Amino acid sequence: MTTLDRARCRLRAHPFALDAALAAGVLVCMVVGSFIDPRGQNGASWAVRRPEPLSLALMTCGAAALVLRRRAPRTVLALTGTLSVIECVTGDPRAPVAMSAVVALFTVAAATDRTTTWRLGLSTMTVLTAAAMLGGPLPWYAQENLAIFAWTGMAAAGGDAVRSRRAFVRAMRERAERAERTREEEARRRVAEERLRIARELHDVVAHHIALVNVQASVASHVMDKRPDQAKEALAHVREAGRSALNELRATVGLLRQSDDPEAPTEPAPGLHRLDDLVGTFRSAGLHVEVARADEGTVLPAAVDLAAFRVVQEALTNVHKHAGTGARAEVSVVRVGPHVEITVLDDGTGDGTGTGAGSDSAGGGGHGLLGMRERVTALGGTLTTGPRYGGGFRVHAILPVTTSTRAPGDAA
Repeated sequence: MTTLDRARCRLRAHPFALDAALAAGVLVCMVVGSFIDPRGQNGASWAVRRPEPLSLALMTCGAAALVLRRRAPRTVLALTGTLSVIECVTGDPRAPVAMSAVVALFTVAAATDRTTTWRLGLSTMTVLTAAAMLGGPLPWYAQENLAIFAWTGMAAAGGDAVRSRRAFVRAMRERAERAERTREEEARRRVAEERLRIARELHDVVAHHIALVNVQASVASHVMDKRPDQAKEALAHVREAGRSALNELRATVGLLRQSDDPEAPTEPAPGLHRLDDLVGTFRSAGLHVEVARADEGTVLPAAVDLAAFRVVQEALTNVHKHAGTGARAEVSVVRVGPHVEITVLDDGTGDGTGTGAGSDSAGGGGHGLLGMRERVTALGGTLTTGPRYGGGFRVHAILPVTTSTRAPGDAA
């Protein structure tokens, strides 16, 4: 901060002291100006003369009124204008009392709106100039009378310019602050969206693979003594599920790396091209799954392909966890016009409540169905879930082949 900036800060912190100093300066200028004889032989010249007591009193009162110019600008203008009119009519030679009215008019113009400035400025110029021309001792065309008109006009114009400049600077500052707040809100929104996306990915990956690991570990524990070959096969499935979970977790967490980190994941995101592998893991865990596809030749965008894969994965995971033993699941992927429809059905009854695979959200307090809905809606698609007539559960997702991504907050 420069010396000038520090001085401005001090003056803004003590406005009354600034006004008092301004009033003292105006008084000195008026007293000094009263010693100038404007009607000398060679024009205006210094003259050894003493101002009239009335002129001194008017100058003192006008300068004293300027101390309150910020608190009551219109009252100060009216008072200094009245004092100036009195001096214009009675002073001979005239003392420059109008200087206080000029400062007061500048203050009013800087503190009010343009309409008020025009009204009060024209009124002040008219009254003071008319009083000087018609009631003063000088001829109406004297340069002192024209000087009053010029000085009051410049005071009004200067004050209006200062007010406009302050308004412009204030508007620019508010715009900058608003833009800064908008950037911060946008950054927070993007962070929240990214956290939600990563949370969905982690939930889908962990829920699927941990469910498979849990089932296969239970099978291995149950048949370890009587059928060791089947136990070894179950443990091999546990090992494969754990390896797949670690790989997908590594790929997901790799998204959190900084741009200058040495290594980034290069494995492609899962999609419907891995549907057979996904179904195979569930079949190996004992779930009977049938697949029907009618989407030959359809190339989906990466986001839609991933969402379709996650919907099937989460739906089958819920079937495996909640539909009960012996449940059967059907998966269909169909291209219908500009959309691809994903349907997962099961005939299980779960714990007898009839919720089947939907108990992940309906009864268990989980986030599987909610995560699927957010993922599908963010891509401009729709997701419907609910129990089937006669038992079981149905998950139906409609995804656009051409994406029109929306923010997660826009979801219904």
